[in-house]
Amino acid sequence: MPEAPDGGASESSPGGRDDRAVVRDALGVGIAVGLSGFAFGVTAAGADISLAQTCALSLFVFTGASQFALVSALAAGGGPLTAAAGAFFLGFRNAFYGLRLSRLLGLRGGARIAAAHWVIDETSAVALAQRGRHAVRLGFTVTGATLFGLWNLTTLLGALGAEALGDTDAWGLDAAGPAVFLALLAPMLRTGVERATAGLAVVLGLGLLPVLPAGVPVLVAALAAPLVLLVHSRMPPGRRGERDGARTAEEESR
Repeated sequence: MPEAPDGGASESSPGGRDDRAVVRDALGVGIAVGLSGFAFGVTAAGADISLAQTCALSLFVFTGASQFALVSALAAGGGPLTAAAGAFFLGFRNAFYGLRLSRLLGLRGGARIAAAHWVIDETSAVALAQRGRHAVRLGFTVTGATLFGLWNLTTLLGALGAEALGDTDAWGLDAAGPAVFLALLAPMLRTGVERATAGLAVVLGLGLLPVLPAGVPVLVAALAAPLVLLVHSRMPPGRRGERDGARTAEEESR
């Protein structure tokens, strides 16, 4: 299959996906995840965050799990700086998505700046699943537009309707955002290093919840990546090669 300059398949390649299929998948992801904005609006209202602040977070931050982390830390009594730091490190992964997507999307000027605001887990997952620049742009744009619009609308509705729900903690809505994030992340953990990093992060985050202030455990959990990479780099080359070979065979069997 011929390769395009951006590293993907050529736009004219017969193996390129049909636009309707791309739009269908993008709408499915955008609508499914966008509805979680309702849970965020309710959770933020339950944390005594004003309507204006709640809507501003969805408009200008727009990072899903990071927004939930921020309001959850504040609700648990964490300081604003600690809560903001936890949300920042959780959302920092989007910068790495952006490095990859900037080349695939090939946008310039104002369009590139505007697209940066939509670089999140869902838009990245849909865009990276496509072949050819046209399909990548289409998947990214449809997912981003659908998700951004619906997320902000449902955030407003959730914040306005929080009082009607009563005790928001009883509904467990604060877990909706992180659950969606984990569901999207799980299929991407294909290598041993990735799985070890995720597992260690979970152990650190949950294990330190009872002993550290709110918002701090997620910061400590971020240390899982450098720790796993350090251990992996010190493994004998033979063992690393065996793991890589086993991983390649597993992926090819799929």
